[in-house]
Amino acid sequence: MKTFSTLDELTALVGQDIATSEWTTVTQKQIDLFAEATGDRQWIHVDPERAKSGPFGAPIAHGYLTLSLLPLLFASAVKVEGTRMGVNYGLNKVRFITPVPAGSRVRGHLKLLSSEPVSGGGVQQVWEVTVELEGAAKPACVAESIVRRYI
Repeated sequence: MKTFSTLDELTALVGQDIATSEWTTVTQKQIDLFAEATGDRQWIHVDPERAKSGPFGAPIAHGYLTLSLLPLLFASAVKVEGTRMGVNYGLNKVRFITPVPAGSRVRGHLKLLSSEPVSGGGVQQVWEVTVELEGAAKPACVAESIVRRYI
């Protein structure tokens, strides 16, 4: 984990690759729970037997499940001391490039694209997050995540 003493210390690194998260395994149980939470119970996600003969050869995580892992990936990669909270503010660009099979591992590569002051004593940061799929030639997901951090 990369630790910063202040927001200014992190802001000084705009344009740079900042950190890489730890690996996390995407389980079939997570996929099933996500399907229940969202109502997206398509067989390519929740029917392992049928999915074996489908286009991906195994059940795959929902793209939005992969995207929902961003806070977890951030938490294992970057810590900014002296801040009282961080909130998700939105997304600019999201692409799901490579399917994430159940049981596979992903991690996030974080690049800070911008960091601008916002009212309330904080900054709005835009991060390029590349979600690497272990063993895959292309990433699972690339997204621009907008985060606000407050001191």
